[in-house]
Amino acid sequence: MILQRWVKLGCVLAASVTTLWLPSPSLGDGTPSFRLEKSSHGKKLVTNDGRTVFQYMTQKPVGTNLSANSTCCLYPLNTPKGVRVVDLAPGDHRHHRGVFLAWHAMEFGKRADFWGWGEMAPTEDRKIINQEVELLDANGEYAKLLIKNDWKIGERKVVDEKLMITAREKDATYVIDLKYRLTPTENMTLDQSAFGGFCVKSRQDGKRAFFDPKGQVELPKPHHLKPETDWPNAAFYDYTFTLDSGSTAGITVMNHPSNPPTRWHNLISIAMINPCIVAEGPVKVAKDDSLLLQYRLIIHDGSRPDAVSTFGGN
Repeated sequence: MILQRWVKLGCVLAASVTTLWLPSPSLGDGTPSFRLEKSSHGKKLVTNDGRTVFQYMTQKPVGTNLSANSTCCLYPLNTPKGVRVVDLAPGDHRHHRGVFLAWHAMEFGKRADFWGWGEMAPTEDRKIINQEVELLDANGEYAKLLIKNDWKIGERKVVDEKLMITAREKDATYVIDLKYRLTPTENMTLDQSAFGGFCVKSRQDGKRAFFDPKGQVELPKPHHLKPETDWPNAAFYDYTFTLDSGSTAGITVMNHPSNPPTRWHNLISIAMINPCIVAEGPVKVAKDDSLLLQYRLIIHDGSRPDAVSTFGGN
């Protein structure tokens, strides 16, 4: 039996959302360690000494292989030493794009694919369009950005997206918290699927391995049409690679415990890390209610930090 789940913005969740969108207090030292700069395809977050943490891409690069209609992703995303940990439009999955959020089988009366796959719903005239990338606060410890996107079918807006990103450099890593609030303008259904939603498209070169809190993961490869083959939920999965140059780096993806029930569509063959909230059944969100999703990324040089244990850690 397919599990159907309604996600509604009740009193507790509403209080959480209010807390999430309040800016944090400034340290008051007047010396921001981060700044937001215009870039060729969006805006990039830069440390005080000039290192690019990530670019939030809002425009498709000229001549790109990206086949998806939308960009609205983190690309590039780098370690503190400048190693890029994500990929854009690789030859085998040209619709994948850095760190992004979308689904390939959505219902708004009309079906829609904002992921870019095109096998289960139309992609034509389905596009996520950026409206704003704003630096809300920056000080000696963190930077906080607010991103606003419109999900459209033709000229019809079907989802209002607000994304809060908080980035910090801590213990030789970048810690990036992403808090999504998706508010449909009409009833929305995310169909059951083995994959979709929040996705990290990492690098496919070099020697690669997955880790969870217990160590290296050797689970079978999930099947893209069989949700039951996805990996079980865990506090995190880490993807670490060693390049031919000898450099080792990686990215840890942490799933917030308040997210809907999750299984993971993780594939080492295509460097895909995907905590999937629709693997256990469709998710339904009523008009003007909100779906709140939270994830943490830990971008590291070298092997996975031993301190990674719970989402609530600093």
